[in-house]
Amino acid sequence: MINLTIDGKIVAIQDSRGDISILEAAKSIGIKIPHLCYQKGLSPTSSCRLCVVEVEGINGLVASCSYPVEDGMKVFTNTERVLAARRLVLELLLSDHPKDCLVCEKNGVCKLQRYAYEMGIEDSRFPGKKHHCSVDSSNPLIERDYNKCILCGRCVTICEKEMGRGVVDYLYRGFETRIGTYFDQPLQEMNCAFCGQCVSVCPVGALTEKQSKGKGRAWEMKKVTTTCPYCGCGCTFDINVRDNKIIKITSNNIHGINNGRLCIKGRFGYDFIHNNNRLKHPLIKKNGELVESSWDEALDLIVRRFDEIKDKYGADAMAGISSARCSNEENFLFQKFMRTTIGTNNVDHCARLCHASTVVGLAAAFGSGAMTNAIDEIKDTKCILLTGSNTTECHPIIGIEIRKAVANGAKLIVVDPREIELADIAYLHLQQSPGTDVAWINAMMNVILSEGLHDQGFIDARCEGFDENFKAMIERYTPEYVEEISGIPAEKIRDAARIYAGAETACIIYSMGITQHTTGVDNVLSIANLAMLTANIGKRSAGVLPLRGQNNVQGSCDMGALPNVYSGYQLVSDESMRLKFEEAWGIHLPISPGITLTEMLHDNIKALYIMGENPVMSDPDANHVRQALENKEFLVVQDIFLTETAQLADVVLPAVSFAEKNGTFTNTERRVQLIRKAIEPIGEAMADWKIICEIASRMGYAMRYDSESQIMDEISILTPSYGGIRYNRLEKSGLQWPCPDMNHQGTPFLHKDKFTHGKGKFSAIEYLPADELPDSNYPYILTTGRILEHYHTGSMTRRCVGLDWICSQGFVEMNPADAENLRIKDGDMVRVSTARGKIELCARVIGTISKGVLFIPFHFAEASANVLTNPALDPKAKIPEFKVCAARVDTV
Repeated sequence: MINLTIDGKIVAIQDSRGDISILEAAKSIGIKIPHLCYQKGLSPTSSCRLCVVEVEGINGLVASCSYPVEDGMKVFTNTERVLAARRLVLELLLSDHPKDCLVCEKNGVCKLQRYAYEMGIEDSRFPGKKHHCSVDSSNPLIERDYNKCILCGRCVTICEKEMGRGVVDYLYRGFETRIGTYFDQPLQEMNCAFCGQCVSVCPVGALTEKQSKGKGRAWEMKKVTTTCPYCGCGCTFDINVRDNKIIKITSNNIHGINNGRLCIKGRFGYDFIHNNNRLKHPLIKKNGELVESSWDEALDLIVRRFDEIKDKYGADAMAGISSARCSNEENFLFQKFMRTTIGTNNVDHCARLCHASTVVGLAAAFGSGAMTNAIDEIKDTKCILLTGSNTTECHPIIGIEIRKAVANGAKLIVVDPREIELADIAYLHLQQSPGTDVAWINAMMNVILSEGLHDQGFIDARCEGFDENFKAMIERYTPEYVEEISGIPAEKIRDAARIYAGAETACIIYSMGITQHTTGVDNVLSIANLAMLTANIGKRSAGVLPLRGQNNVQGSCDMGALPNVYSGYQLVSDESMRLKFEEAWGIHLPISPGITLTEMLHDNIKALYIMGENPVMSDPDANHVRQALENKEFLVVQDIFLTETAQLADVVLPAVSFAEKNGTFTNTERRVQLIRKAIEPIGEAMADWKIICEIASRMGYAMRYDSESQIMDEISILTPSYGGIRYNRLEKSGLQWPCPDMNHQGTPFLHKDKFTHGKGKFSAIEYLPADELPDSNYPYILTTGRILEHYHTGSMTRRCVGLDWICSQGFVEMNPADAENLRIKDGDMVRVSTARGKIELCARVIGTISKGVLFIPFHFAEASANVLTNPALDPKAKIPEFKVCAARVDTV
């Protein structure tokens, strides 16, 4: 504890690391020190000198942003000497700064303007030479006007230290010094991720959002804090609204897991909301064409056809697909509707396509299928094993946390067939052949056991299944044997095993590169084995961290949008659970578990109700999916756009976006967070939960709620892990389940003293090859995934001008050696074929992918990767094998 005096006020401050600055100490007692270069969370550069203060016993003024506090220190922040120095700094800055405040986008929020106003500086005493830089407006997202730059260096620091990009830096010397890219190239020609972090930290008008230019001043906009609708990170941001139109997205530095950081989608992926192609009215298919109708006509038709099909074939001839893009409240009501009103457990959602393996595998090993530890713990771990996740592209904010961990001394081990961005800072990069994950994980455990690096005390006290059969199985997977299977050199496997097992804390981060296999559950069980073997579970900064792909995949599972469980993973086959829900809902419920999403395309399902999903784009073997949907007797699709799936529907219902409703999302770390309504619905669109309630009520089951919070109250009553979650408790930064009661503060990490089902369970998992391997006709392995600029099936991001401008067409990545053999050059149009179909797209010849492997992103309808993918399923989780199939490439 350090005691000091600031402007006569005594300050007692905890400084365990010895890095608390005078500025931070002053802020803690409400004393504001002006600053331009300092930014919370970034290393101080002391470049602006506006934050100078006097310290007793020191002759010169010191920069308060970087000068550490000391016990007994006396600080003066407002003496005439200090004020004179600050005025001088401001006058020097204003001497070479445009006086165009009337038209500047930062008018009203510019820090230079604010401090000049507060200190009464109308002009500068130092007229002289001025800069005349050209304004860069060459991209649709960020405008750079370096005439307004004050050389604070915030943009340089955040781009280099947090994003690891280093796109901009200081150029030249003396008066000619300025910020810029190397050789003054436009951002799109550099390694820019267009995250907009530089814009968010710029204190003046040098960097601005181009899309919002001229659309409103800061004081004319209403700010609504909400949660991002894209990946599972669950970032918080502010929607800036004027006249019921979203003008821009800005960082919120007060709440949320992201500390104001956003990616390109979070900051610039909002204009889909006002896209002209938004569904504004219900549509009914008449004479083969979808035509506008009234809500009454559309709902009456749905009710009539649902009743007819239920009477003719029975309730189990109907099924519903819920959505990870919808709120917890809407997913809860959707599964409630299917079970109470339709009378079937045939309900599922897209978790079946991404993390069903995680839910099944981790539940078997630990008793809970969720991410074990919090995002903010990653930066303090000592080792990260990253596999099956291109984190900086698919979960960029978690990518930042991984970079922080490495900067803090953690050793990063990347296991991926592609040389992903994080491989550049990895201690080891192991490039395995796709589909061989069980083998290399077993080999790591072989090394750990043979060298005595496992934690026998933890295993004896907290685990079961660590028997002779398990150890005998592991003994067979020597690094040399696995090198033949996976292609990873044996010594690299040994190095990785020793580093992981030897770390004080180590976490395993994975995503769909692990789960989307016919052996997806086996992969997850193997990861769980590795974590338990080394006691890296049940403690801070360790654990198993499956990164959820969409904003509410975790919540959709939690809410029971699955065929075998109610909310909170309460089994429909458990009579006591079923009786509880029957009593609450006042109706008898179906007994048998339902069918999965991948089974709903079968002919025995006559009617299908789809909310917010696009199976034609998201499911494997898309040609078969389209045919199956066309064969349904009645198809209802509820969405915000006329997607590829909606075009096949008999009735299309217009829903609202995340910005047009209230509710909650649950992010990848189990954090339940509020989404808040920012604008009124577009056209006649209606919130999904209201549509569900309307259909249920018209079918004879009264489902009426006054608000979204009332639905959450019901969820809390029926769901033990959400027992303490209410809207009034989520106002700041949400809560992590399990949160069993109103006094509980949430659970950052799971399995602290015991596993959810008592003891952790080891499983002896043998390696099995992928369902489809290369042959003479299809000699390459095709794998699929996401890219930074786009999301899921692209229905939202492809309608965002800036995002689609950066990447507007599909492509196939291939190794230069493969391209040379096929006489393909970078940029050539090629045809990629599998046993299921073919597509034409652009070749991207790149050295970061293994020889013999192809990669295609799945966001582009005109070159849909899922025309090619294999529908073979994991026998336990029923997840398709998106990550491995046999393919060929031909020139067009």
